[in-house]
Amino acid sequence: MKNKFLYNFITCGFCGWCMECLWTGLDSIRKHKDRTLTCHTSVWMFPIYGMAACLTPICKKIKRKNAFYRGGVYALLIFLTEYTTGVILKKYKACPWDYSKAKLHYKGVIRLDYAPAWFLAGLFFEKILSK
Repeated sequence: MKNKFLYNFITCGFCGWCMECLWTGLDSIRKHKDRTLTCHTSVWMFPIYGMAACLTPICKKIKRKNAFYRGGVYALLIFLTEYTTGVILKKYKACPWDYSKAKLHYKGVIRLDYAPAWFLAGLFFEKILSK
């Protein structure tokens, strides 16, 4: 069982990193008209995304619920994780993101307008973890 968790942790970490590179790369077009799609991430993000492996028991418990319910649960848990890790990293001046300039931010560490993205990310991680 330990090996399965480690495998899921590494898989979720790398998948999360890739999603972040895609997200920030595409955002570079919008913000800076950068056609090179230069992305931005941090080494801190690997273990943060890797923690999605902790969703495994929750995935099993709610697997019979509809996708709207499951995605909502995952989005809430991702917000909780993002908030907690953001506050901890901010305390040590190591937080790689700062949402304080966004309209719908909370303490600069979460953005409520990211709910749809976290909803979909949660369902994506669920798919990875169910294999």
